[in-house]
Amino acid sequence: MSFQIEINKTIVTVKLENKKNIKHCYLRILKADLIQIRANKYFTIFDAKDLINRKKDWIEASMLKMLKKSLNDDEFLLLGERKKHEDYEIKNIDTFYRCEIEKILPQKVEEYSNKMNLFPTSISYRKNKRTWGSCNHKNGLNFNILLMKFPIEVMEYVIIHELAHIKHKNHSKDFWNLVTLYCPNYKEVEKLFKKFL
Repeated sequence: MSFQIEINKTIVTVKLENKKNIKHCYLRILKADLIQIRANKYFTIFDAKDLINRKKDWIEASMLKMLKKSLNDDEFLLLGERKKHEDYEIKNIDTFYRCEIEKILPQKVEEYSNKMNLFPTSISYRKNKRTWGSCNHKNGLNFNILLMKFPIEVMEYVIIHELAHIKHKNHSKDFWNLVTLYCPNYKEVEKLFKKFL
């Protein structure tokens, strides 16, 4: 039997296979939009939904990884969605990401700056392998252009994180309390994106 759920704003089909001789429950991600659960004959759809809920972080991370790996040469990720190069006439993906982030990110920084009452002295962009954002001692913020690959919530979390560093130049309890105030689910976002760092 099959049912559908929403994960990362994508409709995913869950195929539940009940077998007589299975002692354990097996959850596999077959495709970016297909999950297989094999379990004993007493395992219900309710059990399957509960299992998915408990394994949500792992499922989200695995699906994003799979999506990233399954991109064709003519495809790229834009705000968490698969796109085709030809639809955007892309010659250089890094140049494209830089142009796109400059359209979106400053407005988001302004929005959260006003909410948090914390204002950067400058905003810059670069392509980094390890960091998604940084805040220097002069309160200038730098953002990774590759943020354009992932859902907008990720960009918002990184913005909140770096704005919080204007007030707290460390990762103290006060810093995390400030982040939590404006991004209550930051731990989920962080856990997911540690897979890509």
